[in-house]
Amino acid sequence: MNKLGLIIKREYLTRVKRRSFILATLLTPLAFAIFFVVVGFIFSYESDDSKRIAIIDESNMLQKRIKDESNLFFKFVDTDLETLKRDFDRFDYDGILLIPPIKDILTTEHTVYYYSDNQPTLDIETLIRSRISNSIRDYKIEELQLQRDQLEALDTKISLEPEPIDEQGEDASRLTGAIAAFLGGTMGMIMYMTVFIYGMMVMRSVMEEKTNRIVEVMISSVRPFTLMLGKIIGVGAVGLTQVAIWAVLIPTIVLIVNLVFGFDTSAGMNMPTEGAEINPDDAQALAAMALAELQNQNWWMILPLFVLYFLGGYFLYSSLFAAVGSAMGDDLGEGQSLTIPITIPVILAFYIMFVAIQAPNSSLAVFASIFPLFSPIVMPARLAFGPPVWEILLSVAVLIATAIFFVWLSGRIYRVGILMYGKKVTLRELGKWLFYKD
Repeated sequence: MNKLGLIIKREYLTRVKRRSFILATLLTPLAFAIFFVVVGFIFSYESDDSKRIAIIDESNMLQKRIKDESNLFFKFVDTDLETLKRDFDRFDYDGILLIPPIKDILTTEHTVYYYSDNQPTLDIETLIRSRISNSIRDYKIEELQLQRDQLEALDTKISLEPEPIDEQGEDASRLTGAIAAFLGGTMGMIMYMTVFIYGMMVMRSVMEEKTNRIVEVMISSVRPFTLMLGKIIGVGAVGLTQVAIWAVLIPTIVLIVNLVFGFDTSAGMNMPTEGAEINPDDAQALAAMALAELQNQNWWMILPLFVLYFLGGYFLYSSLFAAVGSAMGDDLGEGQSLTIPITIPVILAFYIMFVAIQAPNSSLAVFASIFPLFSPIVMPARLAFGPPVWEILLSVAVLIATAIFFVWLSGRIYRVGILMYGKKVTLRELGKWLFYKD
């Protein structure tokens, strides 16, 4: 046990003290800040590509109904289409918009024609279609002598408010599903990234020591299994340290960016839509409901289980990556095929996670929550939905047992592969190593 502690300490301190670790830990949040600033600038940027479009309205039904945009200007003309096309170079227009007359006012489809040597960009095309559609709608309302307020009353928004059958049951809000999906997706994504990043870190560490022949000296004083286990725990502690620092620095830097630059970086990925304005009172109410829903989550169950699944998944996959790293030689290309059987379950679990978020009680979600190669990613995504207790207990028990078995199995491979050089290793060869005697 004393040797295991020394190995863990060595693996942890040698990596934490490296300049590359310190720079990566401190510069990554700064990179996030720069990314947020650039994204905020991109989505707040207004295009300076203005267009002047001549409109030929053959029925004179949309006169003065189409309004100009900041970079899109319309002008109704009385000139016929052939004259405009023939003398197009003399006019200061970028395109000609021909609006044929509406023969049937009850029709739901209407085609307009845009003439230009240059195809309209996506944003210009969207604005043109939106302006023409709204203008034709206003024209139909007046021609059919309809009441605008009555038409607007037809657009009814429905909000589903869940209520418990048992009056003493837990009350829920209409944001319960959305908050649970957000938490589940976040935890599943963290698990997915952790397995790949820190598992690969363990594999590279084993490969470096094998290539440099340092492991030959270490094996003389410590058992291979103890060396592998200490390396897994030490590298995992390094990863947890880095994540803990990022958990403090990234939100702090994002908050500073919001205060300094005056825009919401969290909204940078949301494209603006036509007429999608939100009432500030409604936005505040939704934010309050979301905060209340977050507070109502059973964090005393979610957080310990999240840590448990994190450790179980990390030990399970990191031990496999350590075994693969010990089997690799100087030619990294030959060993890449050995990592495919490890990465496929991780990728499958990542996609199953999205199914589990949409249907947390489906047969696929329940199976994947118990299957040990999928459960570290899928079950954390279901925790916010309150899965049955028996599923959680069974999943944890199977994951712990499988992680212990895989650590032992990987140790059998590690003890042979770490001292073997110059031989191309296959999956069949790895199977033989399991039965080699000490």
